[in-house]
Amino acid sequence: MARSEIVHVAISPPVKLEENLIKKVAAIIDKDLYGTRLRLAGRIPRIISQYDTVHRAELTAQRLRALNLVAIVCKDSELRKPSQRYRAHTLEFDQQAVLFSDKSGQARRLESKNVFLIIKGRIQTYTETEVISARMKLSLPATVLTGGIPIWRKVKEKTKDKSVQTEYFIRLYDRMSPEPSVEILDYDLDYSCLGVKMAASSIANFNAIVTRIRDIFSQAVFDDRLLESFGTDIPSTTPRDNIEINCKLIYLYHQTMCDLGSSV
Repeated sequence: MARSEIVHVAISPPVKLEENLIKKVAAIIDKDLYGTRLRLAGRIPRIISQYDTVHRAELTAQRLRALNLVAIVCKDSELRKPSQRYRAHTLEFDQQAVLFSDKSGQARRLESKNVFLIIKGRIQTYTETEVISARMKLSLPATVLTGGIPIWRKVKEKTKDKSVQTEYFIRLYDRMSPEPSVEILDYDLDYSCLGVKMAASSIANFNAIVTRIRDIFSQAVFDDRLLESFGTDIPSTTPRDNIEINCKLIYLYHQTMCDLGSSV
């Protein structure tokens, strides 16, 4: 017997969180008020319930939409599907387009009219390293045997060194796929395209690139909510998995809003 696939229902948190709305949503998704309130809080689309069929998920989504909530239905396999991203290393700017090239020299040109969404965010990776250090410690038994002359011995101590690495990125999307057309990472980009405007700070250079791209793709929706740190409601996800899932949910949200003819 084939195993049924998990189907998620996600919603974009409302601007104003009212107690009456929380109660109605809790009744629809069959959750307690506290858990529902947590799912309705925040800024990015949140997974609010899971089902074993698309039909059941769609029924819940319809009831949530009746409350003027933006509800999204997506399969678990779609959210977890690895992205085949094109990562740009160099850029050439035109008035209505940008020519991207990766490290292998493969070029990709995007016209201004073809970019639907730009997502800017960051990935924070926490690492813990074991550090072994040596220090001198007074040996009491040996000191007693010598009649009080201090005897020192070398001991090794193990400590944990914690660090965090922050990577900034932007991703450009068209209307046809939740897979990004181009990805740009702050540490993997040649900033020589900025010319005399290139600064000493990589973050300043990256923000300058983002500004240029936004100017050229001025009709695209710009979303920078992932500059904050967000997890997901899907178990067994790493920080990078969180980013992948959240990017897809944000894309589906904006696609839904565009299909509804609403401004975002």
